[in-house]
Amino acid sequence: MVNRVVLVGRLCADPELKYTTQGVAVASMRIAVNRNVKNDQGEYEADFFSVTAWRRTAEFASTYLTKGRLIAVDGRLQTRSWTAQDGSRRSVVEVVADSVEGLDRKTEGGAETHTPSGDDFVDSAPAPAPSAARPAPRTAKPTPPPVADDLDDSDPFADE
Repeated sequence: MVNRVVLVGRLCADPELKYTTQGVAVASMRIAVNRNVKNDQGEYEADFFSVTAWRRTAEFASTYLTKGRLIAVDGRLQTRSWTAQDGSRRSVVEVVADSVEGLDRKTEGGAETHTPSGDDFVDSAPAPAPSAARPAPRTAKPTPPPVADDLDDSDPFADE
């Protein structure tokens, strides 16, 4: 049996972080996921999903993710049922996240976001400052001289 959900959508509000009585972090959030087809009016519709994240995933979401951010959620579906104060029986299907990732970046000026492009994945981090505690770089070992072989040069796969 497989119970696996992968969703990519935008956060409807900032994640809400709480702690259980045992001190375990739990974050609740809702995401809107656009459908791939347009409706009769030529507009894309969205589906809204409740997502629950636990422990470090919850703390990450609460710290780094905000309303409007594009996120990816990997998890499983779970059903919960309870009796409401009026005595009626209620239930909900939610996504329990195993991992949550931000797919776009927050701009320095605020909560605006952008869609990642190929340029976003270039490593542009500055080189770390030299440290006195850092060990000296290792010198490369000399390469041994080539070994004489009797491979047929006409075989293009002979040296693999």
